[in-house]
Amino acid sequence: MLFSTIQDLLLQLPKGYRVLGIDPGSKQIGLALSDVSLMLASPYETIKRGKVSAFAQYLQQLALKEQIGGLVCGLPLSLDGQFGPAAQAAKDWITAVSNVSGLPACLWDERLSSSAVNRFLIEQADLSRKKRNQIVDKMAASYMLQAALDAAKNR
Repeated sequence: MLFSTIQDLLLQLPKGYRVLGIDPGSKQIGLALSDVSLMLASPYETIKRGKVSAFAQYLQQLALKEQIGGLVCGLPLSLDGQFGPAAQAAKDWITAVSNVSGLPACLWDERLSSSAVNRFLIEQADLSRKKRNQIVDKMAASYMLQAALDAAKNR
């Protein structure tokens, strides 16, 4: 099930459950996990992108292990806010993942999240390109999920 807003997703979430932030790239998927109070997002892991069915099965296992009740997927709108082919692909993908896994989901604007994280990792953490590539996706997922949680908290 795809909810239209983060607020709608959080309203159906059972007490004590978390949400998983997903930053789907063409080769890797970054994952971030909220705390049970839905206040703080933390980077979780980066996995290789594969078939929807395999990812959905992985999410089912992860949901049991970490008490995940919903998914927040990054929506790559264009810089001017338009809903282009990349955004449509992300929407179609997370809809399929949600349907197969049984976990409800919503989309969140992720424009510039990877750019912001890369800039931070270069300027503040002084990481090499190789080290950045290993962590940027899960950091971007965390950045995006934190923005969604903050927006939901402020409503």
